[in-house]
Amino acid sequence: MRQVDLFRMIPCRAALSFARCLIRRKIVVLDSLEDSKLSRCLSTVDLIALGVGSTLGAGVYVLAGEVAKADSGPSIVLSFLIAAIASVMAGLCYAEFGARVPKTGSAYLYTYVTVGELWAFITGWNLILSYVIGTSSVARAWSGTFDELLNKQIGQFFRTYFNINYTGLAEYPDFFAVCLILLLAGLLSFGVKESAWVNKIFTAVNILVLLFVMVAGFVKGNVANWKISEEFLKNISASAREPPCENGTSIYGAGGFMPYGFAGTLAGAATCFYAFVGFDCIATTGEEVRNPQKAIPIGIVTSLLVCFMAYFGVSAALTLMMPYYLLDEKSPLPVAFEYVGWGPAKYVVAAGSLCALSASLLGCIFPMPRVIYAMAEDGLLFKCLGQINSKTKTPIIATLSSGAVAAVMAFLFDLKALVDMMSIGTLLAYSLVAACVLILRYQPGLPYEQPKYSPEKEALRSFTSATSESATQAIMLQGQGFSLRSLFSPSALPTPQSSSLVSFLVGFLAFLVLGLSILTTYGVHAIASLEAWSLALLVLFVVLFIVIVLIIWRQPQNQHKVAFMVPFLPFLPAFSILVNIYLMVQLSAETWIRFSIWMALGFLIYFTYGIRHSLEGNSRDEDDDEDAYSDDMNTATEEKSAIQANDHHERNLSVPFIFHEKTSEC
Repeated sequence: MRQVDLFRMIPCRAALSFARCLIRRKIVVLDSLEDSKLSRCLSTVDLIALGVGSTLGAGVYVLAGEVAKADSGPSIVLSFLIAAIASVMAGLCYAEFGARVPKTGSAYLYTYVTVGELWAFITGWNLILSYVIGTSSVARAWSGTFDELLNKQIGQFFRTYFNINYTGLAEYPDFFAVCLILLLAGLLSFGVKESAWVNKIFTAVNILVLLFVMVAGFVKGNVANWKISEEFLKNISASAREPPCENGTSIYGAGGFMPYGFAGTLAGAATCFYAFVGFDCIATTGEEVRNPQKAIPIGIVTSLLVCFMAYFGVSAALTLMMPYYLLDEKSPLPVAFEYVGWGPAKYVVAAGSLCALSASLLGCIFPMPRVIYAMAEDGLLFKCLGQINSKTKTPIIATLSSGAVAAVMAFLFDLKALVDMMSIGTLLAYSLVAACVLILRYQPGLPYEQPKYSPEKEALRSFTSATSESATQAIMLQGQGFSLRSLFSPSALPTPQSSSLVSFLVGFLAFLVLGLSILTTYGVHAIASLEAWSLALLVLFVVLFIVIVLIIWRQPQNQHKVAFMVPFLPFLPAFSILVNIYLMVQLSAETWIRFSIWMALGFLIYFTYGIRHSLEGNSRDEDDDEDAYSDDMNTATEEKSAIQANDHHERNLSVPFIFHEKTSEC
């Protein structure tokens, strides 16, 4: 009978060990911030330029016209404001983690130290996908923009002699994009300081061009373009023989500042949100910037502020220069300058667009090898990808290999169908970082930090405190258990019970937001028709969301202070999770199918290589687990013998000893 029980325990122990591997967290030692394999040569200005260059891409030259004409009209300035507020919420969460864990890895590392290895791998794997597709698509956009300046002669030549007639592949191989990616990958391999200088030049030219656009727009603009009447729009539609909308208004809306209503402004904000994607590349510079705990938060917040001012100014200038219904969706600024009689200004805009694309391309290539390097250093990806060049102090293998993959994709594939996959990786990373901030701030101890004690004192202190604290907590939990009063009237300091409650509520909040997003996306007609089931579900989701956030708000926070902390906890991270998950639900089914294929490939790598080579689960830990198992079996046998001998005194001495052994092993 004992042997049967023993054989039953072994599979249970194997399953428990496997589950522990998936949720094991990374311990980051912060005692030696200056010790890094990479070169610490970047300043705060370098980080701001990197964030602005990566975020303020060619979208500022195209997106404003597209959104203003189709969704928002002149209220696009409010669309950018709403999108900026939503983006700042995610940016503040990144900024706090940048101050807490100033190491290379961005959202991958932040997830690893908070919620465990499996979620960290998912985050890192999707960040790699986002950066690869982003690099390839921006390179092809650069090539296309340059081709436009040459009257499309390059594209015509390749269509004639190198045409590709296969579904899913590009119309023709883009040699220009390949050369551009390899050139910038080589520049990054040469040194991060040199790359930062090139990025600052491109970003400075881009900012100067945008300032020119703003000044020109306010000089040549007319406020009457923000006050177009509905009657005038109806006459325009009638003269163009275009049928009116179902409600009798013009196809260009009702006129005024919000021609498509506040719903149109919100729809424009959802599109404008993606214009602020890119600041997260700053978070990958934790081991290459001087004073990272201050430089990273300042870099993220300042770059988002600069980008918002640029988007706000350009969109205002554009809609002042030209009526929104006449805007060209593909090249709004050159057409607008032609409209006001400044035709030659289109060459200045073209130069700024190329510089913006160059800076954006560098911003996409820069973080990609650093996430790969961080994952390879932790053993989750192949170890060769973590090699550092001794002279340039850059992850040269990761840089060149990721650049080669991006070059191949830009060379052959039609990236229009894959661009939405970038959004999944980015939005998932934003959601997880916001959730990790919530979880980490309510922990009784900080798992990512080891204080500057001597090893002997630390070992002795942790042994004594862990034993006494665990025993005390065990007695409290056995005596008190869980009570509803602890939800709204908890203790003054965080406890394992309160932190576990917050962790559970954050996970439940994510599923709740997912259900709410699905309901408001696919059940919007039922809600508009006031169907009982949809209204009941909507009210239930909203009430539960508010109650959960209030319960989290009532829990005690950790008192550890860092250089930057997210304000308005837990409301700001909770709303950030809501925005990000809602935008993820908006993506098409085809995008999610492609995403599933990419994740299947990632899980194949993780479960065949990463889980066995992870530094957090090395052979020493496995040996310790085996020793702990043997000790538990021996002590259990001794306890059984003591009980059979009916020696109460010996049994009372052995039980605390068993508890000490288990606690110290854990």
